[in-house]
Amino acid sequence: MVKRWFSFIGREIRGLHEAAYLLASFAFLSLILALVRDKMLAYTFGAGHALDIYYAAFRIPDLIFATAGSLVSASILLPYFIERFESSKENGKTFSSGIFSVFFVLMIVVSAVAFFLAPWLVPKLLPGFVNDPALGDLILSMRIMLLSPFFLGLSNLFSSLTQMNHRFLVYAASPVVYNAGIIAGVLIGYPALGITGLAWGVALGAFFHMAIQIPFLVSERLFPKFTFAVSWPDIRKIVFTTLPRTITLSANQLASFVLVSLASLMSVGSISVFNFAFNLQSVPLTLIGASYSSAVFPTLSRMLFKGHIAEFKEKMIASAQHIIFWSMPITILFIVLRAQIVRTVLGAGKFDWADTRMTAAMLAIFAISTIGQSLIVLFVRSFYAEGKTARPLIINAISAVTIVVTAYLLDKAFFAYPLFRYFLESLMKVDGQVGSSVLVLALAYTIGVALNTVLHWIVYEKVYPGFTKPVFNTLFQTFSASVIMGYVAFQSLRLFAMVFPLTKVWGIFLQGFCSAIFGLVAFVFMLMLLKNAELVQVWRTLHKKIWKVAVPPAEVEHI
Repeated sequence: MVKRWFSFIGREIRGLHEAAYLLASFAFLSLILALVRDKMLAYTFGAGHALDIYYAAFRIPDLIFATAGSLVSASILLPYFIERFESSKENGKTFSSGIFSVFFVLMIVVSAVAFFLAPWLVPKLLPGFVNDPALGDLILSMRIMLLSPFFLGLSNLFSSLTQMNHRFLVYAASPVVYNAGIIAGVLIGYPALGITGLAWGVALGAFFHMAIQIPFLVSERLFPKFTFAVSWPDIRKIVFTTLPRTITLSANQLASFVLVSLASLMSVGSISVFNFAFNLQSVPLTLIGASYSSAVFPTLSRMLFKGHIAEFKEKMIASAQHIIFWSMPITILFIVLRAQIVRTVLGAGKFDWADTRMTAAMLAIFAISTIGQSLIVLFVRSFYAEGKTARPLIINAISAVTIVVTAYLLDKAFFAYPLFRYFLESLMKVDGQVGSSVLVLALAYTIGVALNTVLHWIVYEKVYPGFTKPVFNTLFQTFSASVIMGYVAFQSLRLFAMVFPLTKVWGIFLQGFCSAIFGLVAFVFMLMLLKNAELVQVWRTLHKKIWKVAVPPAEVEHI
């Protein structure tokens, strides 16, 4: 039985749309577990102090993963692995063992330094906890979570080998077991050890994320070995190629770190609200943007390796069109149905109506950036496939600085200008809500993502002229249909408010669900009138029984 299961997830897979859709299906299972995880955290703690400690403990390990862990990024290593293994299998195995050995030593050194400096680092980087009685728990939790970047880094290294062999499903299953580990931390770790038990759950999940890939690598004799015979010219080449990506990821993580640091100085629960809303808005990014970019990345790498530029451009256009096709309606539904989504997913136990209102407002602002985030992932993967990592570096650095500066200025403006504060609170329907200043963090993030998207698009159009026109046609059609959909869904909320009891979670769910169905019917009808090409492609793909095809995964970029 076990052998049959590993054989299933180790199957070879090819095909862009089928792969992306099937990956999205598998990722959906992971997201369900992620939502269950957040539901359990919300039910147990609410948006309060204990959960602020838990989420704050992620920041330093996440930053380490984005820096030292980026050495083994699949986005960088995959083209090198393809080149080495196509020359000879022994060549590839020697190369992968060298990367494995260097990363192993590097992460031990970096994690040890962070472990011993934690009592000094945490109060400096998270100033809101300086005088907090739970500072000791925060430091200990952070130290435990230092295991995560080590295991997840190895998982990314292993995923380069599995993706190269088109065994995508084995890695697609990794996020499922990762979230299972965290859930175990909530159910078992917290009752036994308190907040630090949650941290042990995160470490366990990261270990599972890595370990699930090992059977395939061992069976194919691809598992890298520790060696002192490292080819340092190869390592230097990888490091110089990786360095721009490292700075790119570090810039994004530093921006997020600053936002959390600012949140630590705000009302209790601000960090929790920020993370809950951010996790919810990441659902469409994972299902759509990450799925398509991961599905197309090996193909893009091979096309460029063989010099097939025209086909490369066609794949990019098709991927961008389908990302917009799926992301636009989901974005609008997230904005219109934000309260129903938050209350259904998180509302229970200690997560009260005040938490719901604030998280829903944050979700609506974050959701505006969903399309941009998904396209950015695609653009960045495309540049990485070319080996041109400097462009995303510069653009993401500009975006990160914009987020940080905008967050600081908006935070000051929120308290200095009452008119701005009242406008934002009224627009997001949180008038008089305690801790509403946290909304400026989501607004700053969305502004930074918008700038990032525009800059990536401009650069890409200059490199590959003709990209914009067909993608803009899809953007116009999908946006037009989505606006109609949003209006229908909004009006349907009023209708179903008279049908279902809104004092019950199941009533709120059915109100939102039925409204979404009415809206989606309007969306499809409008696209049919517009003779949308993507709708036709989706219909054809679904008729190919995509559930019989396997899929590529999204690479881990944060803990």
